[in-house]
Amino acid sequence: MNPVIALVGRPNVGKSTLFNRLTRTRDALVADFPGLTRDRKYGNGVLGGKAYTVIDTGGISGDEEGIDAAMAEQSLQAIDEADIVLFLVDGRAGLTVADEAIANHLRINQKKTWLVVNKTDGLEEHSAMADFWQLGLGDPRPIAAAHGRNVTALIEEVLAPFPERDEDIPADTGTKGIRIGVIGRPNVGKSTLVNRLLGEERVVVYDEAGTTRDAIEIPYERRGKPYVLVDTAGVRRRKNVREVAEKFSIIKTLEAIKECHVAIMVLDARSGLVEQDLHLLDYVLTSGRALVLAVNKWDGLESEAKDRMRAEIKRRLGFADYADLHFISALHGTGVGDLYPSLERAFESANSHWSTNRLTHILQDAVEQHQPPMIHGRRIKLRMAHQGGTNPPIIVVHGNQTGSLPEAYKRYLTNTFRKVLKVRGTPMRFEFRSGKNPYDNMAGASDREKAKKRELGRTKEARRGRR
Repeated sequence: MNPVIALVGRPNVGKSTLFNRLTRTRDALVADFPGLTRDRKYGNGVLGGKAYTVIDTGGISGDEEGIDAAMAEQSLQAIDEADIVLFLVDGRAGLTVADEAIANHLRINQKKTWLVVNKTDGLEEHSAMADFWQLGLGDPRPIAAAHGRNVTALIEEVLAPFPERDEDIPADTGTKGIRIGVIGRPNVGKSTLVNRLLGEERVVVYDEAGTTRDAIEIPYERRGKPYVLVDTAGVRRRKNVREVAEKFSIIKTLEAIKECHVAIMVLDARSGLVEQDLHLLDYVLTSGRALVLAVNKWDGLESEAKDRMRAEIKRRLGFADYADLHFISALHGTGVGDLYPSLERAFESANSHWSTNRLTHILQDAVEQHQPPMIHGRRIKLRMAHQGGTNPPIIVVHGNQTGSLPEAYKRYLTNTFRKVLKVRGTPMRFEFRSGKNPYDNMAGASDREKAKKRELGRTKEARRGRR
């Protein structure tokens, strides 16, 4: 089991910067203002022969109210989970009341704590550490997380009591399983749904739009099956996005959509469908991700409002009719358990493999049932189909004049293949390829040569007419 290292401290002391340095990633959002990190974020790292897990936490100030209190609760849970606590303080700002309050809590918990003085670059180290001796947590360790100074030496010292991992056993760099991205507009209940799926208060939930700022990955198991839940920041309309940090949050959300296997799109039953929901769904469809639709806040709605929401979904979400639709209450848990069969089905459909023989037979049956149209007096011919990729499934169809195939016929083929193969929850993509005519001896000729041949042909026809 890897040792777990929690990074704690008051806001804006450099915890997320150190997290990125220890995990050698850029997973944690970093900005020069306090309170950016709100949820516990986990990452893995390896140093020499030793692997470890790092927990990034929100800042603790000691006088939390509202959302700050929920953030502090997440930090205290991280302290309970950790084997080692790295208590970060700011060497430039000096000792504060909040630092003393956190130190008292760590002493009461009797956790193995290392006092780390960050932002000492450009300062005389002994002067920067002088104030922090009075905390009574042992020798302060000066580092500069932004530049990596003294970070490796610190982690080597921290991990010294722990044995090296077996060389035959790879480092635990994340749990494999279905990656589930929970996406939607701000304040539709994404974090509440994540906590309900996990069965614990894992991420901060507060009645305020924009509570979640980073994409939080949470590996877990359910009935022996591994999953990775990704709670994402809500995506607002571009004109409403002003803070730089929110722009980066949206970028992380869009990256999470591309990297997940299945996306749960959370819709708000009380506010109804809005344009931003359609834009986000279009991005999911363009990315080729499998999809499950969850209409949240369904409890307590009048029957007339429910009928109106159902009709609106049917009218406006026809382009996503391949996705299973669930009406849930994340707060009370109603219908949440029904999401898992749809997630499994969507994942299996997105990663299915079919033989060329079967796909060609389906294509031939579809053509026999409904012939492609005539183009310039010649029938479009579709001869063979094979699989060109997964997640999303790609079907490659070979024939003649496929570039002239109407969109309506392409939809007919998509619906036919989806029905016969029982594909549910994922988009299907078709690629149409035309083979060269083996009897066309001008296939490689230039436009000028082709024009010259046509002119020659017309001259011959004219001569025959005069005879």
